[in-house]
Amino acid sequence: MALSLFIDWNPAPEIFTIPGINWPVRWYGLSWALAFMGCHFFMNRIYRTENRTDQQLDTLTLYIIVATILGARIGHCLFYDFGYYSSHPLDILKVYEGGLASHGGGIGILIGMWLYCKKTKENWLWLFDRLIVVVPFASFMIRFGNLMNSEIIGRPTEMPWGFIFHQVDDLPRHPTQLYEALFYILLFGFFYWLWKNKRDDVGKGFMFGLFCVLMFGFRFFMEFLKENQESFENTLPINMGQILSLPFIAIGIYMIYNSKKAR
Repeated sequence: MALSLFIDWNPAPEIFTIPGINWPVRWYGLSWALAFMGCHFFMNRIYRTENRTDQQLDTLTLYIIVATILGARIGHCLFYDFGYYSSHPLDILKVYEGGLASHGGGIGILIGMWLYCKKTKENWLWLFDRLIVVVPFASFMIRFGNLMNSEIIGRPTEMPWGFIFHQVDDLPRHPTQLYEALFYILLFGFFYWLWKNKRDDVGKGFMFGLFCVLMFGFRFFMEFLKENQESFENTLPINMGQILSLPFIAIGIYMIYNSKKAR
């Protein structure tokens, strides 16, 4: 198959450098910023529709930002490169060098929301059913950043839509970042519709449970198309991303069952 059928992909990770301070603005950092801004915008609509205040949303946003970044960073250090970071603990603080794990971010959000609900006395099922509406949007933006960084690449493919990530090698590969991004934006549309039209017709926790099953079920099967991120994963029957997806899927099934039982 001629290489001309494939898509040459070699964007620069940096968009531009801020004059004076020589600070690079990267696609990945911009994606995270847009993810938080977009989530705040849509959560604002949800909070106003359900008679919550802007102050409540501002407090929630602070918890989410801190919990997501800490969880994603610590998750990467623990799950994917524990040997290095256990010997160089101060390097955990070097977030600007990259290294954020989405599963760690998910765990961080769960912990952060538990702390938020404990402090504010908010019903955690109500909150989680609303928060998962915007999480797919954030995931969409982050995978776009991964695509621009030519990272989290797929396995080699002969499909004509294969991407040649020239920063990695000259093999056409599955653009798994793009696959995930498209799925996540569709998932966002679905859950926004579900919240807007059916939130009073389903039991508490149902939307959260369905999100866990769909999001992490898709992630589990998508991992079969990806290259392992760390060499130690080559010795495992399934990779770390799949291992970390299984508890979320189990939680989702339990939440769906529990919500139906409660109704």
